[in-house]
Amino acid sequence: MSSLNPVFSIGDQIMEPLPPIEFGRIAATNALSDIYAMGATPIFALAIVGMPVNVMPVEMIRKILEGGASVCAAAGVPIAGGHSIDSQEPIYGLVALGLVHPDKLLTNRTGKPGDVLILTKPLGVGIYSAALKQGRLDDAGYRAMIASTTQLNIFGRDLGQHPGVHALTDVTGFGLLGHALEMARGAGLTVEITASSPLLPGVEDLARNGVRTGASTRNWGSYGEAVTLPPAFDDWRRDILCDPQTSGGLLIAADPASADDIVAKARAAGLTAAAIVGRLVEGPPQVLGRDHE
Repeated sequence: MSSLNPVFSIGDQIMEPLPPIEFGRIAATNALSDIYAMGATPIFALAIVGMPVNVMPVEMIRKILEGGASVCAAAGVPIAGGHSIDSQEPIYGLVALGLVHPDKLLTNRTGKPGDVLILTKPLGVGIYSAALKQGRLDDAGYRAMIASTTQLNIFGRDLGQHPGVHALTDVTGFGLLGHALEMARGAGLTVEITASSPLLPGVEDLARNGVRTGASTRNWGSYGEAVTLPPAFDDWRRDILCDPQTSGGLLIAADPASADDIVAKARAAGLTAAAIVGRLVEGPPQVLGRDHE
């Protein structure tokens, strides 16, 4: 990198300092996830680029585009074109287009009573990004952050074909609680979420020591009235459940009889932290936190 140290925004996260090629990779992975999270297959993408061309070195811009292109190539998704402008701050993202049979389209509104909820990636990306900005993220944490945020959610592509899958979304800026609440409101049901969701390495220690994003606090402020957590629930645990994710995992609502099969297939596809994190039950559209399943 040059001596210029830009602040890169990806989704609802500010990732700083982040090498340009990684910024491009994460942004592209995040964009393609929106297609996979509907059980669809991306067919091509358009790049949206805004760069301060008289400020940022051309090589840095090239690295951002290279990072995004490498992810699309790995996913088998051609970048068919796009649009670029001169802007004061660096902007990069993709418009991703995909295909799915109308009868196989999955949304976050169609969960059923009794469904279990499966999360395919561990939580903590937002806490990692906050630690990175504070100079408190070690090399192992940095590697884990990059690995998680650049892991494609290709697994979602085939979930529309699975008869046991009823609803699907990806966990991004609203955190696990926020996206679970969207599922609850869409289905008109209560979501029970366990507090023991899978975490990225070291995230619990960081959270216990007060590392969090401002977005996790804003998330709780925006939907906390619809969430009931266990008595004496520690703030750091709440921060994890509200932690905004960039390129987060898939949240799957599935028939209990299919849950073990889906978890096993997710793990076989490289989503090794996939786990059951809750369930949908009859009741008003809200989220109830549970200490145990």
